[in-house]
Amino acid sequence: MSIDTATVPERDLLRPLRYLWRVPLLLLHILLGILLCSLILSWNQHVVMKNGREPFAHGMIRWWSTLLLRVFGMRSVRFGEPLADPVLFVANHTSWIDIELLHSQRAACFVAKAEIARWPLVGWMAATGGTIFHRRGSNHSLSTVMQVMVERLRGGRSVAVFPEGGTGYHGVLKTFHARIFQAALDAEVAVQPVALRFARDGRRVIDAGFREEESFVHNIVRLLGEAPMDAEVHFLAPVPASPDARRRMAELSRERIGAALEDAAPDNRQS
Repeated sequence: MSIDTATVPERDLLRPLRYLWRVPLLLLHILLGILLCSLILSWNQHVVMKNGREPFAHGMIRWWSTLLLRVFGMRSVRFGEPLADPVLFVANHTSWIDIELLHSQRAACFVAKAEIARWPLVGWMAATGGTIFHRRGSNHSLSTVMQVMVERLRGGRSVAVFPEGGTGYHGVLKTFHARIFQAALDAEVAVQPVALRFARDGRRVIDAGFREEESFVHNIVRLLGEAPMDAEVHFLAPVPASPDARRRMAELSRERIGAALEDAAPDNRQS
């Protein structure tokens, strides 16, 4: 199946100008994030949604993430409705920006690679926001992560995971690992697939995430100069629980996300 993608002319004369104002704004926004983590999130790490009402700390996470996307020229747009906490969100994964994109619509505890915990400043901010760190390739680490996920879900917090196990490239959706779905079964919560899609004029942009061999820093620098685009969050129909068929839950989630990524954006958008 071909992918209809939007492109920007090779000679983007406005790119140097975007750096002039976006870089200072990014630095100020990071400083704001440090203050937010220190004064609010560090004291409210375990607050949960009650009677469908979002805690103040969660609202601050959404606000900060929405503004961060704006700094990069991205407008966060929601399609569909997220389920009330607690829920296991499963989403496609192309780069670090996916976390902020989902956070712009719903604060959740993410499962991320353990290396992020060692990144200066970023690791501390992620941990303060409730990130669960996983050491890839370690069954012991995965078992511990699964246990923490179940505890968070039973405690009323939503958890978000990327079942592909890593970032994809060129718009390709990789196989979803089924074991991660066991956490939702053990905690007896719903699983809601979420499609994260970048677009210009409704046409999908497939290189907003990491390019092959592109580093975290290089990706940030490139995106800071990019032309404006929409960052879409599609909350899809929940996946029925199948205690004896985690693989089917994973496959169905992947199918629904894949369809949302390929289809043109519907009209029920909310900024």
